[in-house]
Amino acid sequence: MTATTADAPPPDLRLPKRRGVELLLLIGAVLISVYGYAAVGLAKNGTVPPDVAAYGAGLGLLALLAHLAVRFRAPYADPLLLPIAVLLNGLGLVLIYRLDLETPKDQAAPAQLVWSTLGVALFIAVVVLLRDHRVLQRYAYLSVATALVLMIVPIFFPAVNGAKIWIRVGGFSFQPGEFAKILLAVFFAAYLAANRHALAYTGRRIWKLQLPTGRVLGPIVAIWLLSVGVLVLERDLGTSLLFFGLFVIMLYVATGRTGWIAVGLLLASVGAFVVGSFEPHVHSRVQDWLDPFASIAAGQGPSQLAQSLFAFAAGGMLGAGLGLGHSILIGFAAKSDFILATAGEELGLAGLTAIFLLYALLVARGYRAGLALRDPFGRLLSIGLASILALQVFVIAGGVMGLIPLTGMAMPFLAQGGSSVVTNWIIVALLIRVSDQARRPQPGQVETGIIAPITEAEQ
Repeated sequence: MTATTADAPPPDLRLPKRRGVELLLLIGAVLISVYGYAAVGLAKNGTVPPDVAAYGAGLGLLALLAHLAVRFRAPYADPLLLPIAVLLNGLGLVLIYRLDLETPKDQAAPAQLVWSTLGVALFIAVVVLLRDHRVLQRYAYLSVATALVLMIVPIFFPAVNGAKIWIRVGGFSFQPGEFAKILLAVFFAAYLAANRHALAYTGRRIWKLQLPTGRVLGPIVAIWLLSVGVLVLERDLGTSLLFFGLFVIMLYVATGRTGWIAVGLLLASVGAFVVGSFEPHVHSRVQDWLDPFASIAAGQGPSQLAQSLFAFAAGGMLGAGLGLGHSILIGFAAKSDFILATAGEELGLAGLTAIFLLYALLVARGYRAGLALRDPFGRLLSIGLASILALQVFVIAGGVMGLIPLTGMAMPFLAQGGSSVVTNWIIVALLIRVSDQARRPQPGQVETGIIAPITEAEQ
């Protein structure tokens, strides 16, 4: 018998690698950051900062090294992920430097540059050493054990600004919960990928929701409850909200059941009401959210949220210009929680919209890479990592704009915070690795021991 045309194997699909596009976008990202750095110096001192060339060269070198790692180890990766990360990180350094000029005794930009360098170094390490993202699936339980340890350790250290989320040893400090979110995303993706059919099609059906058996759903719910419970004890409610949202989103993606979204919103509302009513620290933030100008009426001066709203209002459509705002009046959190207020005041609604579009594009490309993959673990991991970025932006932006009660978290890449910027670079590296696998031409055969053959139900 002769083979028909339909039986012949399809030819390899030659997709463009687009590394040249990535390099051009990186050049643009570095130039925009350098222009912002120079604009701040001109606005504040009337001259271009003397170290602007060194700043540009340093940021350009980091971007080039990251690009070379992607070019040679992940040539089919999405060409937009790395330039967006470089631009956001560069803008963050500019905004922190601008605020440093108002606080000569509290310089944060040099330390942030060191942390950014470490983040890029880890980005390169992940891209070079992690040849296949599916290897992470083997270490699911090690990941969750490590994540729980990282979240528990800060309990034994003194609280900082009312929350026990920091580990301080001498002059060195970091926030282990930032790294735990990546490890929990790996665990959730691995467990849900292995049990997705049981979660979606077994158990008892109540109304429009298919409740899986306790044997299947119990372990992952127990891990989630334990992690959220630890974070509540540490009064790190922002991260606990992040973990809750991550859990619900990944459960929805794994099962395809919209009922989980409704259940998640209901539980989040109930939990927010209970915690906001009985936990003093959270209750004060809820009160500030309900009436941000109450302290002014009481003759105590504007609160941080009120100052943030004033900054956004002063920015208008086009902003006051880099270096010409007064967001430093917000106080001690101007460089961290409220750095978005500086962007809103000095870049205006137009600049703030551009920043949000960069975040939206970064998240969308992460979702796109996940949807293009055929293996369930990679799909869930990519969507989970992109959702971490999306949830952080929503929680922080909503808090500083008065849309939801404020929770202490760091705006990805923009805000001061070494642990945050390092973690975000690792997330981008994993998305780079996943997108490379998604766009890479597949020879058609299954890699033994890594992924099972795709069934018709999964296609």
